[in-house]
Amino acid sequence: MILEIHAMFSFFKKKSPPSEVQSPPVTPAPPVAQPVATTPTSAPLPTLAEPAPAPAARQGWMDRLKTGLRKTGSSITTVFTGTRIDDELYEELETALLVADTGVKATEHLLQDLKRRVKETKATEPSQVKTLLADAITDLLTPLQKPLSIGDHHPTVIMVAGVNGAGKTTSIGKLTKHLADEGLSVLLAAADTFRAAAKEQLAVWATRNTVEIVSQQGGDPAAVSFDAVSAGRARGRDVVLVDTAGRLPTQTHLMEELKKIKRVVQKADGTAPHEVLLVIDGNTGQNALAQVKAFDDTLGLTGLIVTKLDGTAKGGVLCAIAREKPIPVYFIGVGEKLEDLETFNAREFAQALLS
Repeated sequence: MILEIHAMFSFFKKKSPPSEVQSPPVTPAPPVAQPVATTPTSAPLPTLAEPAPAPAARQGWMDRLKTGLRKTGSSITTVFTGTRIDDELYEELETALLVADTGVKATEHLLQDLKRRVKETKATEPSQVKTLLADAITDLLTPLQKPLSIGDHHPTVIMVAGVNGAGKTTSIGKLTKHLADEGLSVLLAAADTFRAAAKEQLAVWATRNTVEIVSQQGGDPAAVSFDAVSAGRARGRDVVLVDTAGRLPTQTHLMEELKKIKRVVQKADGTAPHEVLLVIDGNTGQNALAQVKAFDDTLGLTGLIVTKLDGTAKGGVLCAIAREKPIPVYFIGVGEKLEDLETFNAREFAQALLS
């Protein structure tokens, strides 16, 4: 049976657990965002449609998103303040997109697509071109828009990686909060034994969200992960979140450790990990794309969390990712508060970027 749950997240798929595992009843609430649902094993994912959110909840997010993307979007929107559509406008737009770290391939794609749209619609005003650019960006980013699926496996094991400073552990804490608010039981694995304060930081989130945590003093990250997945299965938890150590793609020994963690998790549960997420810092621009490629080569990523878009003028990197490494972006963050992490929506992002 499919339970539709509405939450702060735009959409989040949750499947009923096996009958032998008792789950607390879930009472549907009025929709506040894109519907949160579950992926049935017998049917494909539904076609994503425009969300029908409760105005107050989603509008509040849109306002924060517009503010967060202001540094990236300001240089792009100034291109459309003139009165003519000519080669100079397209040249200025090309420069603005490159400065926003959209990347050469994505910039070329967007310009070609935009010129086609201008010709087909017979646009005569720069303001019309800006609207058409929003449409082009939306179409480019739409393949990145995908729901996080919870419930096809019990527990759903989510392995989270990222470089130091990207906001990995904080993002795990925020995600834990939202999952717990949905009535899902969460178990945290403190497998980031590389950074001294990581276990303590994760423990704070565990206490705040009233969820369990598996950790070892100076323990092996793979062993901690194995114990957590085994405990999650034994205790009937819905989700096990594995916090791995922050590392750079160039740190070969640490990247090999990531592979080991994944192998050990697979030994604990033959189908796990069910999601492998990478947290990337929007401030790093094109370097974020390089991280995506490197971690995907190592782990086989299933999704991304892009943080700190409010502190950067390089938010165009999502376009580069869409063009060169289209791995789903599950969540984006534009601040430190709990509500500043939300599900990614291509149309919202494009509109906020060019607002």
